[in-house]
Amino acid sequence: MKEPLATRGGNITPLTEDIGPNAPRLVQFVKKTVTLIVKLIITLALLYFAVSRINFNTVAQRLEHVAAGWVIAAILVMVMQTFIAAMRWQVILRRCGGVIPFGHAIRYTFIALFFSQVLPSTIGGDAARIWLTARDGVGWSKAISSGIIDRVAGVLFLALIVVVCIPESFVVIRDPLARSGLLGLGLVGVTAPTLFIGFGCRQWTVLHRIPLARQINAAANAAYGIFTAPLSSLTVGSLSLIVLFLTILASWLAARSIAAPFNFLTAVLLIPPVLLMATIPISIAGWGVRESAMMIAFSYSGLLPADGLLVSTLLGLTTFAVGLIGGSAWALRDRGKEPAITEQPGTP
Repeated sequence: MKEPLATRGGNITPLTEDIGPNAPRLVQFVKKTVTLIVKLIITLALLYFAVSRINFNTVAQRLEHVAAGWVIAAILVMVMQTFIAAMRWQVILRRCGGVIPFGHAIRYTFIALFFSQVLPSTIGGDAARIWLTARDGVGWSKAISSGIIDRVAGVLFLALIVVVCIPESFVVIRDPLARSGLLGLGLVGVTAPTLFIGFGCRQWTVLHRIPLARQINAAANAAYGIFTAPLSSLTVGSLSLIVLFLTILASWLAARSIAAPFNFLTAVLLIPPVLLMATIPISIAGWGVRESAMMIAFSYSGLLPADGLLVSTLLGLTTFAVGLIGGSAWALRDRGKEPAITEQPGTP
């Protein structure tokens, strides 16, 4: 394929010479800018969809009687959830061959939470945690594998809960279309991580000439080892379920803060599908997707959509508040400290 041409002083020269060696960076910048704009548009469109369908009188009545104690309790629960998430990631990282002190795991997890809230992608936090871990000596391959597997574990067990709860969910949700959507969401959420783990049953040497494919295969191989070993699978699964339980509890506490008629059993049925929808990286930090999904879930369950919007918004704000701890940790991080992370000898 010929390069595009431009005329300069009567001579015909390739346009890439005008751009110079910074052309790849320019292309990447344009791609990232376009992606950010698209996500911003989607986020605003979904938020508009959510807000345009609520009863503002109900919202006003709820906001007049917000109980700060319940909101503080929700924030504390989300702090505890972040600690448990750090424990899960530390276990996964160790199985990938990297050893990290628990204090580092906690700090990096809070920082990841902060960046997942302020960057235009929910995986921005994973990237920050991977960078911090690799910089401290674990190595890029192991850090990347741990981040991928941690994300896979979260989605897998979240989807499993959605599927397990479907019989009870169908009692609450009567609409056939909503039932089909819920079933499809749960099955896709289970199938995709399972296929990824199954892909790691062997080393696909034919793909190792491609760096990205080699890294994905390495992560899948580590995931296969984790989820086929009873002890590590039980540990990661248990911690994942605790993380989910605490998120549901925080959502229920948010509902209590506005006196919404939202019992804990209903929260167990409705919150996991909403969280699973919010993992789809099409908006900024899940905003818009979570609110729209929560309103739809409340509506199909005979609850007020306005309450769904408020519960989702409060959950997002409590998560952001906890993320500010990570922002402070990032701002005050000790750059001069010697790396405290080592690798397990003999681990691939």
